[in-house]
Amino acid sequence: MAEENEIARLREMVEEETREEGDESTEAQFQEGTSIKTVIGALFVGFIMLPGALYLGLVAGQGLGPAAEWVTIVLFAEIMRRSFLPMRRQEIYILYYVAAALTGIWADRGISGGPFGYLIWNQYFIQSPQASVIAADIPSWVVPPAGSTALINRTFIDRAWLWPICLMLFNEVMSRLNWMSAGYFLFRVTSDIEKLPFPMAPVAASGATALAEAASKEESWRWRVFSIGTVIGLIFGFFYIAVPVFTGVVFNKSFTLIPIPFFDMTINTESILPGAVTGISGDITKVLTGFVIPYHIVQGSLAGSLLCRVVLAPFLQHFGAFGESISSGWTPGMDAVITKQTTDIKFWISIGIGLQLSVAVIGIWQVIRAFKNIREANRNRGMMLKTPKGRGDLPLWIPATIWLTVSTIYIFLCYFLISIGPNSVAGNKHFPPSMLLGLLVFYGLIWSPINSYVSARMIGLTGTGVSFPFLKEVSIMKSGYPYADIWYAPIPLNDFGAFAQKFREVELTGTKFTSVVKVELIMFPIIMVASFVFWAFFWHTSQIPSGQHPYAQKFWPIHATFQAMFNTINRPDSSITWVREAINFPRIGGGMAVGLLLFGAIKALHAPELFFYGFIGGSGAFPHDVIPTFIGAWLGRKYFATRFGLDNWRKYTPVLLAGFSCGTGLIAMAAIALALIAKSVNYLPF
Repeated sequence: MAEENEIARLREMVEEETREEGDESTEAQFQEGTSIKTVIGALFVGFIMLPGALYLGLVAGQGLGPAAEWVTIVLFAEIMRRSFLPMRRQEIYILYYVAAALTGIWADRGISGGPFGYLIWNQYFIQSPQASVIAADIPSWVVPPAGSTALINRTFIDRAWLWPICLMLFNEVMSRLNWMSAGYFLFRVTSDIEKLPFPMAPVAASGATALAEAASKEESWRWRVFSIGTVIGLIFGFFYIAVPVFTGVVFNKSFTLIPIPFFDMTINTESILPGAVTGISGDITKVLTGFVIPYHIVQGSLAGSLLCRVVLAPFLQHFGAFGESISSGWTPGMDAVITKQTTDIKFWISIGIGLQLSVAVIGIWQVIRAFKNIREANRNRGMMLKTPKGRGDLPLWIPATIWLTVSTIYIFLCYFLISIGPNSVAGNKHFPPSMLLGLLVFYGLIWSPINSYVSARMIGLTGTGVSFPFLKEVSIMKSGYPYADIWYAPIPLNDFGAFAQKFREVELTGTKFTSVVKVELIMFPIIMVASFVFWAFFWHTSQIPSGQHPYAQKFWPIHATFQAMFNTINRPDSSITWVREAINFPRIGGGMAVGLLLFGAIKALHAPELFFYGFIGGSGAFPHDVIPTFIGAWLGRKYFATRFGLDNWRKYTPVLLAGFSCGTGLIAMAAIALALIAKSVNYLPF
């Protein structure tokens, strides 16, 4: 009961943080966020921001990120204010939503600029020397074959691109239906039924509220705090982002005052802590994040990360859990990233899956208990869940039906695409069609909903989700399917947990859910047309990658090597067997048992339940990131909450973090723009 009261207090605090100044009503008022202003904003992002993001990714491997979101918002808010047409916070949030969606990036490859970027990667990969072993097995519905006129002439206007483009368009439509239906359903379960707080949701919502208040009324405390955060972000961004960018252009070698991404001490401590991951991040974003996340969650994250990644590591290494060099295990000299990757594959992935399954079991039990309470409270009045008036809700069976239908379509589409390939499973005695169909059903109808629900619960409680690296690779390898085409099929292996928070953000800004559907309908043609036009232009004018694209030219061959390696691990003659070790069913069962026992112990000791969820999330996290987050949480609890008052400090923190993101985004955009100008001048003959 005490834990339920704590979660209820956190939820109430989250809603208070995003309430507009002077709004004393207890019932939220919802308005449409789509308008002619947001349509113009979407066109601006699609045809002005998107090509910049595209080129920046190829040149520097970076996306515009917060720069695109906050620059677009600040620009439009200021223009509209001076036109005496101030933007409402619903419009500002939808503009934020648009900018984030249209300028997203495939981080490791530096591919931004919409879905046609994936086709550009595929055309590069099939022509690369690394893909020579499997190029003939890559289906024509993925990319035209190497040597085709479409690739030689570098054009999308060719019949060979018909099926890849049609499949991409179909996938874009279906994926939107999939995430909107699944995300909405998860939101209703985790927010409306379980009443989880979603501690990170107020960040974007508070930023939109602060800008809306500044544009329409006297400056409030929210705008002042947002401005302070922006100044802090500008100063930090100068040293963390601008200095490396400028020095990289001027001296052809970046000089970092603060190591990116963190101070790594793994090699220095390996003699006394073999197999441990040690270090600390210098990114103060983590500190400000600690201000926002509830203290007991951060405590649990610190305990989980230090226990699993530092304290237990030497013992696990001593008993052989991390393997040896002869079996691609941990060896001295590995840095933090390689050490974590190696120890994950050898041991922690299976344990992590078990721990997350324990979260799923606990969550399902709590949902059943919540439904029982609702039924008792509404005895003789039916089981209709009460939803806020005007929010734009649907009966739960509608999104559930849409998700089930789309997932089923994906299952049969994958089966069809693989069946029509040159390596059809129809006549394969070693891999019957029923086995392939069973694998796809497991992905789409069993694992994806479980994983999505676990992720949504963790985000709702801790602000961060869960991930299982190499799950697809390991399961395909263990399935015995021996051909390369399965790696390119649109397998319904998804995690929709993050979209539950997206709907929570929409709710906190007082935006109708129908606005999300409308803006997606607006964005779809814009992003398709803009992505096609700009990728076709850049590709036709020069080969991608080339000397004009330093990041892609340097890193794409490396990623092509890894992709070719993973595309062959399911072959019978493959020598890469270490991936199989990542999934160990006895360890999964052990991890699940440990998770349930830990939860039972915490309940028996009447300790904060949020500590448990923080521990589960921290068990798979870098100590480098968790330590500064805990420092922020500790400072907030022990110093700032005392100085400003606990209630005031809780209101300030999400607005401060939103302003900080705005400041770092602005300085990053300015630095990158100057760097691009400098690079262009370097090529001039005068």
